[in-house]
Amino acid sequence: MIKKGTWVEIEEVVLTPEERSQSIPDETKKTPLKCWIRGNCLEDCEVGREVEVETNAGRIVKGKVVEIEPGYYHSFGKYVQELGFVGKQAKKLLKNDF
Repeated sequence: MIKKGTWVEIEEVVLTPEERSQSIPDETKKTPLKCWIRGNCLEDCEVGREVEVETNAGRIVKGKVVEIEPGYYHSFGKYVQELGFVGKQAKKLLKNDF
């Protein structure tokens, strides 16, 4: 059991396949549009069950619990050589004040 107040991630269906635009690819039209939201659950719950959460921004959202105490696993990707000089170029441009 997940206790009230625990940080969880929920999955919310934003659009069902029937509600999706007809101008998107057929394969995409067949699947629901979903979003994943993190917040503190407002009641005791279980993974896979629907629950309301309060986000850090104060929004109350309802969805299916998919993860308990999710972490952050993002990356800015691999190094891109062409972008390695952007900061120096920007400083030089700003220093010259155009």
